[in-house]
Amino acid sequence: AELKKASKRLTCHKRYKIQKKIREHHRKVRKEAKKRGRKKPKKDPGVPSAAPFKEELLREAEQRKQRLEELKQKQKLNRQKEHEKKRKLEAKKNAAKIQEKAEGKESSGKSKAKTNKLLDKNSEKSFCRELKKVIEASDVILEVLDARDPMGCRCPQLEQAVICSGGDKKLLFVLNKIDLVPKENLEKWLNYLKKEFPTVAFKSATLMKDRTMEHIRKRRARVDLSRTTECFGIKCLLKLLQEYGKTQNKAIQVGVVGFPNVGKSSIINSLKGVRACNVGLTRGVTKSMQIVHVDKQTKMLDSPSIIADPSNNVLALALRSIIDTEESGSAELLEGVDAILNHCNKQQVTMYYNIPDFSNTEEFLALLARKRGMLKKGGVPDVENIAKLLLCDWTGAKISYHSQPPESQRPPPYLTEDKIAEMQECFNLKNLEEENNKTVQALKYPSPASSIIFQSAGMVNGTIEENKVIEVASEWENMETSKEGEEEEEEDFTESDDDQDDAEEEKDVKEVNQVSSTLALALVSLTHDFLFLESEHSNSLSFSLEKTTDEDDAYDFNTDYV
Repeated sequence: AELKKASKRLTCHKRYKIQKKIREHHRKVRKEAKKRGRKKPKKDPGVPSAAPFKEELLREAEQRKQRLEELKQKQKLNRQKEHEKKRKLEAKKNAAKIQEKAEGKESSGKSKAKTNKLLDKNSEKSFCRELKKVIEASDVILEVLDARDPMGCRCPQLEQAVICSGGDKKLLFVLNKIDLVPKENLEKWLNYLKKEFPTVAFKSATLMKDRTMEHIRKRRARVDLSRTTECFGIKCLLKLLQEYGKTQNKAIQVGVVGFPNVGKSSIINSLKGVRACNVGLTRGVTKSMQIVHVDKQTKMLDSPSIIADPSNNVLALALRSIIDTEESGSAELLEGVDAILNHCNKQQVTMYYNIPDFSNTEEFLALLARKRGMLKKGGVPDVENIAKLLLCDWTGAKISYHSQPPESQRPPPYLTEDKIAEMQECFNLKNLEEENNKTVQALKYPSPASSIIFQSAGMVNGTIEENKVIEVASEWENMETSKEGEEEEEEDFTESDDDQDDAEEEKDVKEVNQVSSTLALALVSLTHDFLFLESEHSNSLSFSLEKTTDEDDAYDFNTDYV
């Protein structure tokens, strides 16, 4: 037989007893509450409708509220930043602990972290090694310059190495991205640079634009994206190289060198007519020497980027160094963006990005992040990612800006008149000038008003020899121990900052409560006095504003009401 569930029914006697107990308990609670005295939330009496300066009082009260809200938001943002720092530090610590547990040794985890960082530094060493290979193997070296800042793309160490190497090596300038500068500015730069080295105006081919992509989507047709769009200056450059090959009576090797994102691989792809080399917005895509056969007589050698020396100014490092976006801190990125903004016309920058006026770099990045919808959790602008994106825009072929050439022609000390004549030998400079004029006339250019005026920081020092990179690594090794100590100090600092922020916020809240209570009492007394005066002087409707000193002390209308 199945067991039945116990019934929940109660006898009337038991049920009434329970109800009685509940009533007694509630009575007891009410009595205790009466003894304590109930604290009802005080109602805001507000400003009397007949009181003078009512609108001003309300306006001031709103302004006060806005100020307090802004202050709270700032404190909240600061706290969030500190918490993010804490989280990052904790994540690093946890990762280190996991490694230590896996290996079973505490020291091995630290040594591995050191070796990984040293290997990252030694990747720069490999860049230098590959670059040296290209310089040694090539007969003609093309130094690629960005037409927006040609002087900022020149490397004196590279030029000196080519000139002093001997073996009849020739150096040419290729002025790339000429479609991003005004026509007059381009002509000025061509006239300036051709006095030192033979210069070719060039516009490399890029991938298909958005318009063609839209047609592709509509038709649903398969299109080979490796094929590139139209380029300018290709005939001029090929003709120049072929003529030089004929004078040498041999097949020549042409090395393409330059700083990151100047368009080295794009030039090779344009000459070949197919995407032979990898191209990307990220810096340092090419990591080793790559040989591309253009025709029977010419071989193109693609090289890794020149590494900017750490001794350069902030602007040069921001635009010309190989930045690792994952490892680079927000402070470095902010410094880079700040340097770019300081070297530009502020009004033109605000016009280009279509944002309101800003006081500092952080505000500019916050406004830009909000405009582009780059927000973190809680609607906080993602400053780090927008800074990375901005740096990519300024090095990539997106923003139109231009710098002016120096007023006086002062060649560097290693470039004497004999060396200039030697470099210009074997080249038909008249034909080169005619071809450059044709390319200049064929292209469409941005107007000077739409192009941002940029102040160049001059030539950028680069590290070509491996020994210098090793020195940098060893310096880092010595500094590592001090950095670890700094990280521990930072942790303590962030914790103390959080406590301070909380204390400050509590103080602000207390002050606000005190002010509100005093103002409420003042307003109550004011309304009482006002009603009393109104009843006494019912015949006279005019309200006398001329008060005695005692009445003025009673309540001041200029005080803020919250």
